[in-house]
Amino acid sequence: MTSRWRPAAVGMIAAGALILTGCVSDTDPADDDRLRVVTTTGILADLARNVAGDGVEVTSIVPPTGDPHSYDPTLRDVRDVVYADVAFSNYLLLEDHAVVTTLDANLPDEAPNISLAESATKYAAEVIPLVENVNLDTIWLGLRVSGTGAEVGTTRASEARLRVTGVDGPGRLAGYLTETFGQPRIYFDSGDGFDAADGYARDTATLPTDAHTHMSWAFTEPGIYRIAMESDLVVEPGGDPRPLGEASMTFAVGVDPYSVPGMEGARVVDGGHADVTVDLDDGAIVLQTDTPVSEAVDGAGEGPGDRGDVEHPHTQVLDPAETVVSVPNKALASVPAQPGFGFLGRPGDQVYLLPQAVLGKHVHGEIDPHLWQDVRNAQAYVEVIRDTLIAASPDRAAEFRANAEAYLAELRETDAYVESTIAQIPLSRRHLVTTHDAFAYLGEAYDVDIAGFVTPNPASEPSVADRIKLTRTVQSLDVPAVFLEPNLAARSTVLTEVARENDLQVCPIYSDAFDDRVTTYVDLMRANADSLRRCLT
Repeated sequence: MTSRWRPAAVGMIAAGALILTGCVSDTDPADDDRLRVVTTTGILADLARNVAGDGVEVTSIVPPTGDPHSYDPTLRDVRDVVYADVAFSNYLLLEDHAVVTTLDANLPDEAPNISLAESATKYAAEVIPLVENVNLDTIWLGLRVSGTGAEVGTTRASEARLRVTGVDGPGRLAGYLTETFGQPRIYFDSGDGFDAADGYARDTATLPTDAHTHMSWAFTEPGIYRIAMESDLVVEPGGDPRPLGEASMTFAVGVDPYSVPGMEGARVVDGGHADVTVDLDDGAIVLQTDTPVSEAVDGAGEGPGDRGDVEHPHTQVLDPAETVVSVPNKALASVPAQPGFGFLGRPGDQVYLLPQAVLGKHVHGEIDPHLWQDVRNAQAYVEVIRDTLIAASPDRAAEFRANAEAYLAELRETDAYVESTIAQIPLSRRHLVTTHDAFAYLGEAYDVDIAGFVTPNPASEPSVADRIKLTRTVQSLDVPAVFLEPNLAARSTVLTEVARENDLQVCPIYSDAFDDRVTTYVDLMRANADSLRRCLT
């Protein structure tokens, strides 16, 4: 079934927390004097348990086998947060915004609320910028929030909202995200109209501050589309929105982008990576691009060789009113046969599609948040956890220090094991091909080439060109295997089919979740090293 991303859902959880607090207050949790720790993920819970020991209750909001990028908290999770004495999250936008908001809105004021990825840098944890390099035949157009919003007091629970208020064009325009299980989550859709009475709630995308998300843009007919947009900021959950900017964007769909009436000489964005961006500090909607942009300075509308195009440098902030986004005829794609895509037409109908490029819901910031794939970073997490627990319960300081030291010794052994195991793989064969871009730290720490493959449009049948690209990648690198997370294997048909066609193994690798075989962080890192050695040697 098709779903829409409704920001009210988190508010309902927060409201439920208030009701729940009132209902269970008679149980007097003070009768149980155990320290209560809540974490956002199963991996963090495992690290915390090793430091805390048996006398501390550690719970995780996201189940050990769950996906922190898309988990939807329950009232049981809210209860765990309400009674927590200490909270640990990874953050750097790893967790779904609903998880972070549930934590921040319901944690007692006196309880430490620690973002481990950010705090661990004081113990020499190293961070890596998140570099996305997806080779698509069209522009890769996402949504982004930039600026700090410091003047109005934004926090990690704040939300920026971008809404489409009108579309003028020859066909239907829809912006949507294909979630991990292949279902579309619609951000906006001109086919069912725009309702100002409810604040355009059905045509609004919501993002955390300093976040970026991928999405697909679909157009049912060729021609010129002009899109009216506006944005606002909700500083605190449930608070009044603060209006930000308004803008109009122009798309040239299947027609010459240099000949749009009234926009002769406009800059044309036709490839690479760009984002429709809400700028919190300037109160504006802009188009941010990190690829060259062409500008028709002479002879606009003439042949491609006569335009006198000028290329501008990387990372530009463009005015949408003076920019044309090109959607070429090669962007034609078939409407998927899966349930939920009827808003685009009948299965097999042709639409013009700018694909989201990355499988599943994928909201992130500028830093890769998967720090624990380098065991030395996990050691830094443990040191922060130790310090936080000692501050929360000083009478148990000696116990926490002893537990932490024993676990740090185990992690040092694990780090040495991972390093020596991967070192047995010849350098020429250390190429990791997988669907989830979560292994940059593994690659950096243990000298593995992240060759990577990301399905351009996981909801559609892959094109011949998609298969050719992947086939050439695995053949040119002469890889003997590709790697999939066990909980994603059933959804990664492109990679598994190409692996079968090229007689490649499909081997397991773990990023941010456990399963019934790998149940601890140490298990995870050792299993990854063993799998890489076994399948690449």
